[in-house]
Amino acid sequence: MAYANLIVDTREGIARITLNRPDRLNSFNDAMHAELRDALGAAEDPAVRVVVIGGAGRGFCAGQDLGEGAAAGPGESLDLGRTLEQNYLPLITRIRALRKPVIAAVGGVAAGAGASLALACDLVIATRSASFIQAFSKIALVPDAGGTWLLPRLVGRQRAMGLALLGDKLSAEQAEQWGLIWRCVDDAAFPAEVDALAARLATAPTQALARIKQALDASEGNDLLAQMQLEVKLQRELGASPDFAEGVAAFAEKRAPRFSGR
Repeated sequence: MAYANLIVDTREGIARITLNRPDRLNSFNDAMHAELRDALGAAEDPAVRVVVIGGAGRGFCAGQDLGEGAAAGPGESLDLGRTLEQNYLPLITRIRALRKPVIAAVGGVAAGAGASLALACDLVIATRSASFIQAFSKIALVPDAGGTWLLPRLVGRQRAMGLALLGDKLSAEQAEQWGLIWRCVDDAAFPAEVDALAARLATAPTQALARIKQALDASEGNDLLAQMQLEVKLQRELGASPDFAEGVAAFAEKRAPRFSGR
């Protein structure tokens, strides 16, 4: 379908999804949510082996557009919970469940739910000029779109608490040092670095990468025995896959593997 709020380019196993409301720092409205759900649904095609989410213009995403459809009627209070249930809950859970890597390519600011969107992806690569802001406390809200779950798991309780309570801007360089993101790169090198990372993942063993996502997410709630039992199940499945056979053959023949994603 044609999108009004996204740019989608799919080729060579890579689906590049660009949030495209630059005049609003790519903040979300209902229409962009619906389009992103559709684009992520299309990315479930087995021909797509990696997804890259970025933002147009000078920002990645400023979170929810509170200026569009935010006004409540006379005597009514704004139901932000409905917005979360209808839009952010299905968005974040779909990204986490997608059976292929999802890269957040953050150029510029990622604020509020935009920061949560980036952190929900599997790898975050950002420009050195980028920043991450948990802006919620500044408008009397709590971090949402999974933010209260993601932050302490990524940086620990103290740093998560400081980011959430104070709402200060965190530079991409500091975010990398804290382990909040995968990499921070120079702005000029950013497009090439994103392309190289996406291309590398697009030729990797896709099913194995999907199971890595599953296993690492499950480890948050499993004890050691449960996690090792999950490893048994996943390794048994992957050991019967064509990509495992190719990987072993390539190792024996001292050549680069040609993974099919199966």
